[in-house]
Amino acid sequence: MTENSESSPAARFRERVPESSVELAYAGLNTFLKGDPRDVEDLSESDVGVLGAPYDSAVSNRPGTRYGPEAIRQASGWWAYLSGYKGGLTNMGTGAQVDFSKLSVADCGDIPVFPMDRETTAESITAHVATVAQRAFPVLLGGDHYCTYPAVRGFAEGIDADSVGLVQIDAHTDTVAESAVFGEHFHGSSTHHIADSEFAEYETVSQVGIRGYESPDFFDFADEVGLNLFTMNEVREEGIESVVERAVAAAADGTDAVYVTFDIDAVDPSVAPGTGTPVPGGLSAEEALTTMDVLGASEAVGAVDLMEVAPTYDPTEGTSRLGAYLLVRFLEQAFAVE
Repeated sequence: MTENSESSPAARFRERVPESSVELAYAGLNTFLKGDPRDVEDLSESDVGVLGAPYDSAVSNRPGTRYGPEAIRQASGWWAYLSGYKGGLTNMGTGAQVDFSKLSVADCGDIPVFPMDRETTAESITAHVATVAQRAFPVLLGGDHYCTYPAVRGFAEGIDADSVGLVQIDAHTDTVAESAVFGEHFHGSSTHHIADSEFAEYETVSQVGIRGYESPDFFDFADEVGLNLFTMNEVREEGIESVVERAVAAAADGTDAVYVTFDIDAVDPSVAPGTGTPVPGGLSAEEALTTMDVLGASEAVGAVDLMEVAPTYDPTEGTSRLGAYLLVRFLEQAFAVE
């Protein structure tokens, strides 16, 4: 007679050593926050639906963000492990009690992408994000920043929104309408396409952390279209918390929901070198984490992505670790604070 699974040697061992049921950060399936693997249509009991977009065929500089989703997932296992074996966590910065085991995370795997077919890839991202958005809070792991454009479209379709605001944390504005080299569709054009779509406009796009160089007369362009622009100068002068609060308020004004996109190159490359187009003078790690605290606490925000992690440029794995931590802090504020 076959033993009942409840009285099997493995079951008896777990009863005797209950800590054995806590999965180590580096063991088991590589899912975000050790979430359950689920199909995008099976999210009825999930708070969060995670998708990967391992696509970097729209980059203008160094490739490698196709490896971002896997690296972010692997790094995220640390916080699930800590919360599991400690029975919850205390945020030492805020004193808040946090228990990620009470957050139902479903990892829906990677969206099918087609490296030589941008249009089909965009359609795939839109369809999968829309399906998740109908059922749970979408979290997208990139991938290059072009993926955000079809993701925002999918989010708007999924929640049946007439208008969506965008908060973009980034070193670059991604507002190029057309490039002689890269055409109309690449990772430097994603915000242009979002603002030019039927569900968004520049007046409800907020950008934080912009620095480096942009097109001639860019400030005139920003004033003309009504872009809510917060450069690194504003961040230094006003403080990151105040800037992000203003940014999300502007994006939420008159819209049905806000989509948050965080390009890891918003963070200074001394902290996060693993990205395709690093720009010196960016956010500190603490400023980046504070940004996600503010955004995660906003009831207006309905989706988030973390883009442009290219782990092969950072042998320390620090960039993917920070990327995972940014999403963890966001989800802490949105779902896991007791």
